[in-house]
Amino acid sequence: MRKLIGQAHERQRLTVVFGARKMWLHLRGQGHDVARCTIERLYRQHGIEGARRGGKKPLTTQQDQENQRSPDLVNRNFTAPAPNRLWVADFTYVPTWNGMVYVAFVFDVFSRAILGWRAATSMKTDLVLDALEMAIWARGRHGRSDLSGLVYHTDAGSQYTSIAFTTRLSEAGAAPSVGSVGDAYDNALAESQIGLYKTELIGPQGPWRDLDHVEIATLDWIHWFNTDRPHESLDDLTPAQVEQIHYAHRDDRTKTAA
Repeated sequence: MRKLIGQAHERQRLTVVFGARKMWLHLRGQGHDVARCTIERLYRQHGIEGARRGGKKPLTTQQDQENQRSPDLVNRNFTAPAPNRLWVADFTYVPTWNGMVYVAFVFDVFSRAILGWRAATSMKTDLVLDALEMAIWARGRHGRSDLSGLVYHTDAGSQYTSIAFTTRLSEAGAAPSVGSVGDAYDNALAESQIGLYKTELIGPQGPWRDLDHVEIATLDWIHWFNTDRPHESLDDLTPAQVEQIHYAHRDDRTKTAA
């Protein structure tokens, strides 16, 4: 069993952040009939621990008093009955030897999938706008480009309340939703998801050289996050599995109705 754990770490280096429960789920997903208590015992014997969350991030939300702020349509209710009903977005920072890098994300609340992201050396509106564009493109690529009824929730940062950003949301058919200033709970889901990014990738695999170094590693982590990482909030499924199940059921209902 110790050999299987080591092989998992070698095949997918990101599994080194798994605690005993996630490693147990990972090995079962690979077809190995193993007891969770066995994994927990081996972790204790060999001093293996999963990644632990670090401290709080510094302030990246800068409000622009001149921008009109949209109402909060979410009110901390981070649930959705289907994909493309509620997206949440935020960005974080990564210190590198070459200066600060900022990474923006867009998450679908239903599946927790990362739909769009962007890394840059400045936190101007283009950072979050490019992440939005990627999310729109990603949905369209799979034939799910209808975003009518979508709520796009963010904090009150000037990037998200800018005219350029809100105009693009309107063009896409999405309604902007903005939390209050300085209250992380108003965008708690995005904060939590980004916390995983910092805990599972940025912390363990630093120090970081520059923008390119962060981009390559982030791309790899996002693919793993969406397709291989079990999420306790999703009944230990991956975001990709959750969406596959949803659309399979929807297609079955459509065929039955026809």
